[in-house]
Amino acid sequence: MIRPAPAPTRDTVRQSIADQLLEALDQLVTRHRALALHDAHIELHAELIAAEVAHQLAMARSALHRHPSLRHAG
Repeated sequence: MIRPAPAPTRDTVRQSIADQLLEALDQLVTRHRALALHDAHIELHAELIAAEVAHQLAMARSALHRHPSLRHAG
């Protein structure tokens, strides 16, 4: 008999959110390093990076709010 996989814990969900954020930021860095070779539109390039980072942070914050950490009393 095959047992169903256990439901993910709060900690594993939060770790997954962090991993996804770091992976997205790593991909962003890789993409923009390739584009940084062209200085013609450097100001626009900086704005694009800032917008993408802000977007990734907003997504991570939203996901973390849906899965808040348990605070220990003490």
